[in-house]
Amino acid sequence: MAVVGCGNWGKNLVRNFAQLGALSAICDIDKQRLSIAEQEYKDLRITTQFQDLLDDPQISAIVVASPSDTHFDLAKRALLANKHVYVEKPLARDVNHAKELDALATERNLVLMVGHLLLYHPAVNCLKQLIASGELGELLFVRSDRMNFNTSRRDWSVLWDLAPHDISMMSYLLDCDNTQVNRVGGWDTLRDGLVDVAYLDLSFTVGGRNIPGQVRNSWIDPQKVVRLTINGSLKSAVLNDTQASNKLALHSLTSEGRMIVEYPNYPAAEPLHLECEHFLDCLSTGERPRTDANNAYQVVSILAEVEQRLKRRPTHAAPIPTR
Repeated sequence: MAVVGCGNWGKNLVRNFAQLGALSAICDIDKQRLSIAEQEYKDLRITTQFQDLLDDPQISAIVVASPSDTHFDLAKRALLANKHVYVEKPLARDVNHAKELDALATERNLVLMVGHLLLYHPAVNCLKQLIASGELGELLFVRSDRMNFNTSRRDWSVLWDLAPHDISMMSYLLDCDNTQVNRVGGWDTLRDGLVDVAYLDLSFTVGGRNIPGQVRNSWIDPQKVVRLTINGSLKSAVLNDTQASNKLALHSLTSEGRMIVEYPNYPAAEPLHLECEHFLDCLSTGERPRTDANNAYQVVSILAEVEQRLKRRPTHAAPIPTR
């Protein structure tokens, strides 16, 4: 296979697929990045031309890790060249484009997988099992906070960059394919045309009940936050992915009002490595990936709706009053 884009995230895909013995080529328009990759992976083919990969009959799969506004075009060209495709999130920036890619992959019997990484996270899957077993009781509220300081911004909104992780993970944990957007807020604090702080109020329909939820994203937070909180009637779960250990904690109160914290056990494995292995397994078996186009469609449709809402309202931060 070949990886297209070896930037901040693409280089991690290069590393994992190389470790799995499946990588033969790397493509990037940035020659400096390619030079660095060439020094580290001396046996790999290096090219700046995407068409070179499509024309190579020895390459059966393409991994797209380029900026999100290029995902649809590169994935479509790869599918038309009869290559299996793995696309980093989001699958596309338009709902119709997501449908078109799914139809094309189905028509040609090709694997199309989307990089919704957290669905392969051991702690996330441990939490999913705990929810299913009733450990948390009746679910009351779910919130995902994902914030960092990002100076290399390519997306129109922080939501296109970060929220695919939150939405896909929350829907997966709740077994929900019917998520509604109730309220949207966004601010262009730097006045550069990019929404860099935003939130979504969501409603997840599960078993006839509506579970409220919220996503909060920021590109201007100096402290990195990657935290999911699920409140249940019996216990509340907190998954803090910035911690090196004990990422998942269950909180509950005794009858005397004392807080108890439990740390469930789960396998220690890199989520991206598991995701890459899953893609290779799907290539071998022909099965649809866990994160297929159907899984990605809900994320794209929600974010496309949110983008339209944000465009219809002022997004500049209010000026700070001076004395």
